[in-house]
Amino acid sequence: MNEMTTILFATDFSEVSDSAFEYAASLATTYNARLVVLHVVAHQTDLRSFYVPHISFDDIDRQVEVGAKQRMSEFCVRWQGQFPDLIARVVTGIPQEEILKQAQEVTASVIVMGTHGRQGFEHFIFGSTAESVVKTAPCPVLTVRPQS
Repeated sequence: MNEMTTILFATDFSEVSDSAFEYAASLATTYNARLVVLHVVAHQTDLRSFYVPHISFDDIDRQVEVGAKQRMSEFCVRWQGQFPDLIARVVTGIPQEEILKQAQEVTASVIVMGTHGRQGFEHFIFGSTAESVVKTAPCPVLTVRPQS
């Protein structure tokens, strides 16, 4: 087994992600590894070709990004004491692509992320970011399912 030096934790700030963080934190503590927390602001559906009065899509994009950075800041304040070298990143893009890109950039030893456990039609429609990451990641991926 390769030495674990960097844990990449991908979060969408959901309860499932909170559960997955327990695993990321445990791995980082056990292996004295660097912990990188990543949130991807998903590209919004582009509705600019439709006429929607009084809505600025650029403003919506900015507000979503500002909100994500605020949530990341709150998350980091909560854990900075336990992980003083915690690295936080908020990026915009397609979640699975950005997670893989960041994993390579930080030379992640493992990616830890939650999975919403969608099945059937819901999985067909929404896909699975976790599934896509597992299939193509340059390192092992630990996925955490919601507690039933």
